[in-house]
Order: sequence, then structure tokens, then C-alpha cells
Amino acid sequence: MPIPAQFGHVNIVAQDFERLSAFYRKVFGCTPLPPVRDLEGNWLDRATGIDAAHIRGVHLRLPGTGENGPTLEIFQYDSQEEGKKSINRSGFAHIAFRVDDPVSAIEEVTAEGGGQVGEPVTVDVPGAGTVSFVYVKDPEGNIIELQKWS
Repeated sequence: MPIPAQFGHVNIVAQDFERLSAFYRKVFGCTPLPPVRDLEGNWLDRATGIDAAHIRGVHLRLPGTGENGPTLEIFQYDSQEEGKKSINRSGFAHIAFRVDDPVSAIEEVTAEGGGQVGEPVTVDVPGAGTVSFVYVKDPEGNIIELQKWS
């Protein structure tokens, strides 16, 4: 029997949480959910397993999800590890946004400091419909799928 659950949030660890949250607000219409977080203390050290952990960041309500919908949590640690981001790495790979026109959305993403990963494609998915999509990246290299189903 599944655990009773409701989706809460996805977290991105940012190099600059203010810049990255501005990107998601402007490009995708995510809305800030106060307060800005400034977290530290023994409890955080115990929870993260990191000595002297200090996190600053925000929660952004995802578009189209209503006032109680899930959020995108963008946090910045004072000390963090860097690694290469790629579409085929193990673990969480990307976040997807449904948009009216994936190709024209590329322009908005790149105008705000993001970039394009691959080429736009349209494919029939048997039993599901036709999807047009493209992979892009935010200003810190996190992968985003822009998609439209028909």
C-alpha cells in the first residue's frame, strides 16, 4: 500500500539563488512564496550532515498549480560542491514546463541568460499523443524541458 503523500517541491542548489530565482520568475511566471529563507544552526547541520551549514533561498510557486500547488525551492549553500550537469546523468535530470510554443520559448530562455541543449523535435508517442519539445538550460546549467502536447 502506498504511503499517503502529496507532491511538495523540487530543489535546485544554486550558485546565486537571487539570479536563478529571477530567471524562473521572469521566464516561466513562477511566483515567490515568502519568506526568503536564511537557515543555519545545529538542527540544519544534523539534517544535512554538513558542519556549519548555511542556506539562503526561496520557494517559487510553479505556474498553473494554484495557491496550494508545489514549489520550486532554490537554495544556495555557503559551501557547496560542483559537478557537470548533463541530460543523461543518473538521478534527477530535468524539470519540464508546458508551453504554447517550445521553439519561441527558446528565445526567452536565452535572452535571460539560459541556453539551448538540443534541437527541437516533434514525435508521435503511441497511445499518448504528439509532443513537441526541446531541452534548454537555465543560467546555471540546470536542464529544462519545454514541451507542448497535442
